[in-house]
Amino acid sequence: MSTPDHDDPIVGNTWSCDAIETVIVPRARDIGGFSVRRALPSARKQMVGPFIFFDQMGPAEFLLGQGIDVRPHPHIGLSTVTYLFDGEIMHRDSLGIVQPIRPGAVNLMTAGRGIVHSERTAPEERAKAPKLFGIQTWAALPASHEEVMPDFAHFTEADLPRITGEGKRVRVIMGSLYGETSPVPFPWDVMYAEAVLAPGAILPLDPGHDERAIYVVSGEIDIAGDTFGSGQLLVFKPGDRISVLALSNARLMLIGGEPMDGPRHIWWNFVSSRKERIEQAKAEWKSGRLTRCRVNMNLFRCLNDASIGLVSVDLL
Repeated sequence: MSTPDHDDPIVGNTWSCDAIETVIVPRARDIGGFSVRRALPSARKQMVGPFIFFDQMGPAEFLLGQGIDVRPHPHIGLSTVTYLFDGEIMHRDSLGIVQPIRPGAVNLMTAGRGIVHSERTAPEERAKAPKLFGIQTWAALPASHEEVMPDFAHFTEADLPRITGEGKRVRVIMGSLYGETSPVPFPWDVMYAEAVLAPGAILPLDPGHDERAIYVVSGEIDIAGDTFGSGQLLVFKPGDRISVLALSNARLMLIGGEPMDGPRHIWWNFVSSRKERIEQAKAEWKSGRLTRCRVNMNLFRCLNDASIGLVSVDLL
């Protein structure tokens, strides 16, 4: 009989579960008068695969005439991935894109060298006492793609692969999982999916990616005898096959991918593998040395100064 070279697990102590590297409880943050739960980045973990930012938005109900107002702000070096369970967000950006996103669809905005966007509740939605519930993540771009031209893509609910059966419903948002591949493009090995489980359903998570995590959006699950409730990000160690047992109706987000090609610096809305690039972006935004343009509901007229890569824009 071999002798283990580590301490016995502590019964009931989730930190001692061999499969789990860390458990992150999100902290509340305000974005435009609306509170979100932010799981990444945290003091315990900066990234899981390329995912460097993970926010749960809501669930929230607004009064008539109210909604979210995330004012125009810039990004570099990342892609934002927005996915909703309920409600609607109107996206506008300096590329000229005006795109509402609704439950089950995906907005993928690639910042690259620089983009500006806003996220708001549309006037017609405010007239209906709107709701909002969803997830927004940032995926850091590999160093080879950090300075690509900005881009935007929208994918409907029907575009995304769906796997059902045995009390499970899984929608593959990015990458490949359970034999299905999402059409949402990303230049790195990535895994991102929503899983909805009925009580008693078992969801396997194979060690196909070195970095994996599950965020419990709602409900309660069991992993290796330990119970986890909503609002927790469970980051797993590489190499272990995980089995998740639903103790109630549960909604999970599965995220992961291969480790990034080096550490990332993050400041405000800027992400880069190079600290000097962050400083450059900060100086450009602060000094106002950015092309300005006026935007209305029907037309975007923007001039992109290629020397700086960012466009500062007034988004109505």
